Amino acid sequence: MGPEALAHVLRRLHEELPSRPHPAVLVGLEAPDDAAVYQLDEETALVQSVDFFPPVVDDPYAYGAIAAANAMSDIYAMGGEVRFALNLVAFPEGLDPEILVRILKGAAEKVREAGGVVLGGHTVSDREPKFGLAVTGIVHPQRILRKSGARPGDVLVLTKPLGSGVITTALKRDLARPEEVEEAMAWMMRLNKTAARLAVKSNAHAATDVTGFGLLGHAWEMVEASGVGLTLEVGRLPWMRGAQRCAEAEAFAGGLWRNRDFYRPHVALDPSIDERTEALLYDPQTSGGLLLAFAPRDAEAFLARMAEAGEPAWVIGRFEGEPGILVIP
Repeated sequence: MGPEALAHVLRRLHEELPSRPHPAVLVGLEAPDDAAVYQLDEETALVQSVDFFPPVVDDPYAYGAIAAANAMSDIYAMGGEVRFALNLVAFPEGLDPEILVRILKGAAEKVREAGGVVLGGHTVSDREPKFGLAVTGIVHPQRILRKSGARPGDVLVLTKPLGSGVITTALKRDLARPEEVEEAMAWMMRLNKTAARLAVKSNAHAATDVTGFGLLGHAWEMVEASGVGLTLEVGRLPWMRGAQRCAEAEAFAGGLWRNRDFYRPHVALDPSIDERTEALLYDPQTSGGLLLAFAPRDAEAFLARMAEAGEPAWVIGRFEGEPGILVIP
């Protein structure tokens, strides 16, 4: 579902179902965060989310692993740790069931890598395969990461390169090169587990992950929730191999244009930013990295800890001024 349609549905729900928050609900429908949080006691809160989608790559095992990493990313974006998951499966009746075995194996092994376990799930018949997870994790009630905590002077850090959307779209159109797809799959299967743990340790002020609304869509969610502007530097952005080439081939998904139409009014572009680069900034991502807001000194500590752990991270912008996004070279 595109951002405009989703915003309409959520707005109507708020009108039709006035909020009566339960005292244990720490994060619910009242805020556009990545997962729900329900407090159990002074030390523990449940954090829960669900995500599923059609195949983005041809290999069933990789598809399952990518879908699992993507679903668990919402838990990490809240600063949580994964505990268990339930499979969500839609599968055509005439398709070889061994394909589903590979999908489920890829997901189960990725959840195990996260430190969790798959405990069951639900299946339905459908004309197109779809797969994902309902994920449950835990988080300390005083250490929840949200979109709304960015402060003036904070820097914005990204923990995975961009380009999965345009590359997987190119794959569907037989325009992607094998080495480009291989690299994109590796990034999409990479967990945000270490980044989330080190973000909490490094005093991150705010967080979200980059998925279907693209970099600018998810950055705007942080800007709007935090009430502070963002200057984004295109020259600092990391790209997957092949992202620029696939963009030159115009391998853009339909969701990109929906993202651009909805978020463009909140974005000011430097005149030097060309249309192809702008399009990539709205490109829907699958299992993207975390976007994290830090005080500059804490960002330095986070980058150092990430490097020590063998994980990448890039400073891509700064929070300042009135709400809105300025994109500069």
